[in-house]
Amino acid sequence: MAFSLFSAKACNPLAARCRDDSSTKLRLRYAPYYHEMESQQGTTVRLQGREMIMLASNDYLGLSFHPKVIEASRAATLKWGTSPTGARVSNGSRAYHVELEEKLAAFLGKEACHVHAAGYLSCLSGVAAFAQKGDVILADKNIHSCLWDGIRLSTATVERFSHNSPDDLRAVASSLPANTPKMMVIEGVYSMEGHIAHLPALLSIANEYECFNVLDDAHGFGVLGRQGRGTCDHFGVTEKVDIICGSMSKSLASTGGFVAGDRALIEYLRTHGKHTLFSAALSPSQAAAAMAALDVLQTEPEHIERLWKNQNRYLAMLRALGLDTWASETPAVPVVLGDKLRCYNFWQALRDKGVFTVISIAPAVPPGKDLIRTAISAGHTDEQLDRIGEAFAYAVNRC
Repeated sequence: MAFSLFSAKACNPLAARCRDDSSTKLRLRYAPYYHEMESQQGTTVRLQGREMIMLASNDYLGLSFHPKVIEASRAATLKWGTSPTGARVSNGSRAYHVELEEKLAAFLGKEACHVHAAGYLSCLSGVAAFAQKGDVILADKNIHSCLWDGIRLSTATVERFSHNSPDDLRAVASSLPANTPKMMVIEGVYSMEGHIAHLPALLSIANEYECFNVLDDAHGFGVLGRQGRGTCDHFGVTEKVDIICGSMSKSLASTGGFVAGDRALIEYLRTHGKHTLFSAALSPSQAAAAMAALDVLQTEPEHIERLWKNQNRYLAMLRALGLDTWASETPAVPVVLGDKLRCYNFWQALRDKGVFTVISIAPAVPPGKDLIRTAISAGHTDEQLDRIGEAFAYAVNRC
């Protein structure tokens, strides 16, 4: 008989804690998360027998169904098998790991790169490998959970500064002893808000106070900069950023993540970061998919052009309906409703009209910022955008 937290072990205190957790109860009653998609083709998914428009995916460029990406993944599996079956330090790197790392480093304008099997792991490692006890980390209050976990595992002291605020960063940095080793941790594009970091100003202050800096560009990569080189390239400050980390599950239509920087920094990561040393390597199919997508980024500019065309139209539709998009500047577009119940009803109304989104409520977002998290893609057609507009108009009238 299978183990169940909710049956045989329900009397166990740990099991009881899980059973009584409010979010678990919400999941069991209303099921707003963890939906089982029966099939997918581009931006169309099938859920409970209905075809729906996917408006919550981070496949910004729509490359997960690009024939070159699919064929590269298939060919790599036939050549290398399905898995490297362990960590690179124990059973070796593969040629495709090195090739992908060299291509990513060159694309990002950095000397070297290391790829992990998950973007979460890359961003966590990009902090935890370089900070240690006695250091002080200056962190934007709105950074992703993976960065907070990296901060926690580093055992460094953390000082938060107001979201995307150079003035508050300066106030916090100036309050610290001058000889304290410091690290600034920020994102290039904040995926919940859609904000682009005020990168030049933040880096100027970090440099003034001698802060090592780490930038998570998971949602800027493939979206901003020349050919999608990201937020650093967008502002022309690549050489001023020590570590660029991110995910390959967004614009690169794969899974895994990367950490890029000077060669000495990446070698330090490989020899001192236990999260890198002891984690299983990226699979051949996913590495090949990422490389193929990276090639498409550089040879088929129409995908980025279509993305921004769709984003501009989508934002205009939402604003015409009087919806609060939290001043989003990117394809990650929140619809702020400010109330948990209204969020649920709005989400359900969109679903009734065949548009799939997700809910983000406090504490995932600040109190009063409960929202529907949406993401536009180059893969959305004009007809789908029409239907999305109709669905939002229906939800506004109903909720």
